[in-house]
Amino acid sequence: MTTKAYIPNYPRPQFVRKEWLDLNGEWSFSFDDANSGEAEEWYATFPDARLITVPFTYETIASGIGIQEFHPNVWYERTLELPAENTGQRAILHFQGVDYRAKCWVNGSYVGQHEGGYAAFFFDITPFVTYGAANRIVLKAEDSMDCTQPRGKQRWVADNFECFYVQTTGIWKPVWLECVSEARIDSVKMTPDIDRHMIRFEFRFTGLKKGMDLTLDSLITLKGQQVKRFSLSADRDLVSIEVDVWHEAGGPWMQSLWSPEAPNLYDVEFKLLQGSETVDHVYSYFGMRKISIENGQILLNNRPLYQRLILDQGYWSESHLTPPNEQALIGDIERIAEMGYNGLRKHMKIEDARFLYWCDVKGMLVWSEMAATYEFNDLAVERFTREWLEIVPQQYNHPCIITWVPFNESWGVPAIANDVRQQKFTEGIYHLTKAIDPYRPVITNDGWEHTVSDILTLHDYVEAGEQFLAAYTDKTSIVDNGISFNNFKFAWAEGYAYSGQPVIVSEFGGIAFQTESGWGYGNQVKTEQEFLERFQTITAAIKATPYISGYCYTQVSDVQQEVNGLLTEDRKPKVPFDKIRKINLS
Repeated sequence: MTTKAYIPNYPRPQFVRKEWLDLNGEWSFSFDDANSGEAEEWYATFPDARLITVPFTYETIASGIGIQEFHPNVWYERTLELPAENTGQRAILHFQGVDYRAKCWVNGSYVGQHEGGYAAFFFDITPFVTYGAANRIVLKAEDSMDCTQPRGKQRWVADNFECFYVQTTGIWKPVWLECVSEARIDSVKMTPDIDRHMIRFEFRFTGLKKGMDLTLDSLITLKGQQVKRFSLSADRDLVSIEVDVWHEAGGPWMQSLWSPEAPNLYDVEFKLLQGSETVDHVYSYFGMRKISIENGQILLNNRPLYQRLILDQGYWSESHLTPPNEQALIGDIERIAEMGYNGLRKHMKIEDARFLYWCDVKGMLVWSEMAATYEFNDLAVERFTREWLEIVPQQYNHPCIITWVPFNESWGVPAIANDVRQQKFTEGIYHLTKAIDPYRPVITNDGWEHTVSDILTLHDYVEAGEQFLAAYTDKTSIVDNGISFNNFKFAWAEGYAYSGQPVIVSEFGGIAFQTESGWGYGNQVKTEQEFLERFQTITAAIKATPYISGYCYTQVSDVQQEVNGLLTEDRKPKVPFDKIRKINLS
């Protein structure tokens, strides 16, 4: 099953226009270690260059280059011809992710720049292109080993170490172009309210001019049946409307909600009309679902939710952070479900929008987590905040996302236990996130040393179930900082205290089979039976602890030197899925 307007490989599946140009594939590429390219005007005359396969970075085998040494400045070039019949429309050049700073030129003219390796962005290149002719796009990507830029699990030294892997430099997500009307729908924010059977749409329009007399006509369907049709006047840049989606098309109301068991999605179609002429046509979808916390319990659609999550870092052996193709994304989600998990924690990565689409379609719960910085100063605060405030609105409409995780294990805020500045920074991010999205829980900071947080999450890699039960039987000792865990960490930072939040063990396990290279958590196991006994006892101990509302096992697959996945890096199972599933569901 897919949504009505699903297009394979379309890079932005929650906001679909059917006419688009895929710019992935072969580009010219050049290193610029001396950073002389701008002075030498490479944007006008590109130097002798090799080829690269976009969107794979030069560090990956899939790119066709496969050089892992760090190069701070890289350049890309390609030509494209825009159809003459699109003359008069705006040409919008989209980049779903470029790490870290992108500067763009078209036909030798500077277009603009964007900073931040994980957020999507675009340039309106209309003033610089000629329709019906060849046009040159040049992009310079500037990266660094600076720990004030959000970098997630990317290393900042020459070699991999601990849980930090080969860096990602340049274009690493899809590149594409669309030709659109000057007056168009810029974005739609969709907020479900299942208790009132309502969905709120917040439309942003662009290119409006006085006297245009535009109307937005919208159609909502479920399972092919019309639910609601509504119209509104597009007479200003921001327009909101609430729509009642109570209906009988999908059967009783509860059967129309989105959940892992029944991931119902409503298709919605938006037409911007000037008289009888369609000037913009966008397809989207939404899920009617509610995530809430009441009396120390996490509820999905007003019912208790026990979360069986798995840590997912989203790395592949030949393409690193970039999925090799859309089917690889689907395959990961299906494997996770087959092992009995109902969700995942996307760790230190803002994932491809197509992945979130398939989580929406298949009913996979997602914790969306920001890539960390590793220093704390004013520049790190600025960079982190700016990019996070781009990402949350970009991901807001996905029903699969049920939790925001801006910070993890005090990374980027290393003295948060007692440093007031670092504590206030995390408080600020918490409240800014809530200002955009008051409907999802926010975790600050995942693992330990929380400040303000809607959920108390704990990371503990203790190996034996008996040892876990001995430490966690007394809830008060854990949640009130009475005892430490995981190498002398405490649940709360100084000055903060437990106030009834749900408790989740959001990292545990990390069991690795015996190997001479690579690492896992604790002692390595020699046999499948030894693995299953350890996996079963620690999982059962967590599930037997009544105040714990869920868990997140480390992890889906091996990642470079970290070999504690349930799958190898090329997605081969180490243990039969049915045995993992039985333990998760027992």
